[in-house]
Amino acid sequence: MIGRHDYGMNLLIRWGLNAVALWLTAQLGIGLTFSRPGLVPILIAAFVLGLVNAVARPVMIILTLPLTLLTLGLFLLVVNALALSVVAALTPLTLSGFGGATLSALVLSVLSAILNRLFQEAPTR
Repeated sequence: MIGRHDYGMNLLIRWGLNAVALWLTAQLGIGLTFSRPGLVPILIAAFVLGLVNAVARPVMIILTLPLTLLTLGLFLLVVNALALSVVAALTPLTLSGFGGATLSALVLSVLSAILNRLFQEAPTR
């Protein structure tokens, strides 16, 4: 059973990993930048990204399900780009356009998956 302390630590670790993935995506120069330098804007953007992924993105996925099925899942790239655009509207994150948002969302998803896989908790027996 996961205790309250373990859940909080897991949440902080995932927040930090999302911040690292955002920073790495910005460093690649593919359409995502920060309007202000420093750690605080990255942490704010990672926090808002977590909220958007937890609240708004599932609603967008459900609303676009027919189109997602019709495109065999490719429309999820558009949903991810829209979610990243919402984050950019609320934080110091800047996107270079819809193409940059789509490519950045794809790279961010891949980097987040890799980082979460690398730092996942080992299964206990």
